[in-house]
Amino acid sequence: MGRINADPIAVFPDGGHLLVSTTYCGEGQFVCELYMADRGQKDRMDLRVVSSLPEAATCIQAQASAYTQARYLYPGMAEGMKEPPYLIWPGPSLPAFEPEARSRSGQRRRE
Repeated sequence: MGRINADPIAVFPDGGHLLVSTTYCGEGQFVCELYMADRGQKDRMDLRVVSSLPEAATCIQAQASAYTQARYLYPGMAEGMKEPPYLIWPGPSLPAFEPEARSRSGQRRRE
């Protein structure tokens, strides 16, 4: 995956990678998001969010939820998907949000 410190949970025949980001949201809550990573121009990665998931009380619960969602979204790849635990990857570098800036629904919002 080049310079990204993320271990894909699935690699597609076209070379795309399915990644899981794991973020601590504060107040003992974790959230994962699924990303599709494809090679872009000039050997850069193009990332797009595939699914945002609800918060969970533990990191492993959040990752298990991401795994279940990935299997649902990509049933043809489900058999070969890597199961949790995953490396902790916070996702792409985006403007920083304080933990309180994530609503209970798991969606990021500005304050």
